[in-house]
Amino acid sequence: MPSFSLPPIIDNPDGGWGPSSSNLPEQFKFKDIPYAPYSKSDKLGRFADWNDLSTDNRQNVAGLPAAANARGGAPGRRRDGAQAFGSGTASAFAYFHVEDESSFSLVDNKATPARRGGGFSRGRGGARGGASYGARGAPRGGRGGGNQRGGNFNQRGGRRGWRDWDKNTRTRESSVVISPQWSVLEEIEFHRLSKLRLEVDEPEDVDSYGRLFAYDKTYDRITTKTERPLQLVDRIKYNTTTSDDPVIQQLASKNTATVYTTDVILSVLMCATRSVNPWDIVIVREGNSLFFDKRDGGPFDTVTVNENAADPPQDPAPPNPNNPTEKVPEVPSINTATSLSLEATYINQNFGFQSVIESPPPPAVDLAHPNPFYGPDETEPLASCGYRYRVFDLGITEDEDIKLCVRTEVDAYMPGGNPREGQGLVTIRALNEFDPRSQGAGGAPDWRTKLDSQRGAVVATEMKNNSCKLAKWAVQSVLAGADAMKIGYISRANPRDNTRHVILSTASMRPSDFAGQLGVSLANGWGIVRSVTDICMKMPEGKYVLVKDPNKPVIRLYAVPADTFMAEDEEGEGSEDEEA
Repeated sequence: MPSFSLPPIIDNPDGGWGPSSSNLPEQFKFKDIPYAPYSKSDKLGRFADWNDLSTDNRQNVAGLPAAANARGGAPGRRRDGAQAFGSGTASAFAYFHVEDESSFSLVDNKATPARRGGGFSRGRGGARGGASYGARGAPRGGRGGGNQRGGNFNQRGGRRGWRDWDKNTRTRESSVVISPQWSVLEEIEFHRLSKLRLEVDEPEDVDSYGRLFAYDKTYDRITTKTERPLQLVDRIKYNTTTSDDPVIQQLASKNTATVYTTDVILSVLMCATRSVNPWDIVIVREGNSLFFDKRDGGPFDTVTVNENAADPPQDPAPPNPNNPTEKVPEVPSINTATSLSLEATYINQNFGFQSVIESPPPPAVDLAHPNPFYGPDETEPLASCGYRYRVFDLGITEDEDIKLCVRTEVDAYMPGGNPREGQGLVTIRALNEFDPRSQGAGGAPDWRTKLDSQRGAVVATEMKNNSCKLAKWAVQSVLAGADAMKIGYISRANPRDNTRHVILSTASMRPSDFAGQLGVSLANGWGIVRSVTDICMKMPEGKYVLVKDPNKPVIRLYAVPADTFMAEDEEGEGSEDEEA
């Protein structure tokens, strides 16, 4: 019988588990073995990992092609995509069977036939591990077919949108050139702004200026079958910035408020979390007063189009200076972002001029004071416009004295109302349709076929594509204390001609109700205004610029030199003098 001997048992005199270091035999000591670092995330319980074959030792395992591993992942990669700590030293423990490899020779050199059970079959009866596809390319659901939610899928199972490869991924440019002399003081993300809240009471009316005409109610009865052409009306309407307003200068000399601004600038700040396009606000602190200004020719002088659409209109990329042979289109497209913005601005102005009654009855109503911007040398007639200067109390406690004076605008009054007492005031805006089939249309339906029968679908699409613009209009109407808001639906007479337009319909709503439908929180807007005010009041006297990042949901506050933008203003005044 074969003999059996027990292995030697090494007792630990210290009473612990296992042998002690003093009496450990030499064969149990780790001598001449290199050290390999490791981390706790390493998987140490595998005898063989066919999914983690190195590039040099990749073999044709079990007849599978070398480009794919047993689990469908990329060769030479971990499942989590991260390289294990110390994996580069694992070759120190590798066993290389050189002699076995040198004696190996391949006998059968025929190509391995493709397995019918793998991949995707095109027929009805796909294999159990695959998935069959219908006429539209959507998987019908093999038992092991992976992700089967429909839509377009890439090779790894991730979902892709329609023509993702064809989308223009060019980044937007900032609305103002950031100079190296500017220093960043604050950077606030939109998710932080969305958490701010401040309840503000009803404002105090300080004064009113301008002249208002009555709104023409016949525009409320326009349908797609009784459309009217949009006319070019020659009128003057001013969009003066805060610091150049003579009324605000008088109020500031009397210390009427702490912050002075206009409803256009204030609405952008209150709806900042909805904005996608870049913008900038110039903030000047003089003593204990803050002035929120806009730049001439900046983003506040035009109207955006489909800013919040999934695929908004874009401007063409600038020509490459390193490629002189690149062809530049002689005639720019009428559906670019800049062209559509100018077209929308033109439509808004002329629709507001056209939809009022200038010849009595009913007569025009003069407010407490005449238009403060209309000089004696002006010869063109004024547009229907009324300015209401109102003061809002932003104080949280009774001891705080932080007030905001804002210049608000109204466009007309309803017949029978009393605009001098703030009754029956109306704001007039316009949405425009350019070409439903062009890039940037945002999936908008054809207004001529859907506006009368399916107005809800049209309104829902506009709320999605123009969320920021509609929110700003609603906030401006609420700030002005308007009782009604008129929105016209205006389309091109020909989709290829951006000079002729027709009025298809006009909608009427209450500003507060419309803001509720859009999900606009005035308390959140006032919280944003109060936070920006507190940040600026902590800074010393000087000039600052609040800039919305063109590609990120972030706003930044810069400290700028006092002469910033002064050269642009002087150049503009000089060109105006030359033209005169």
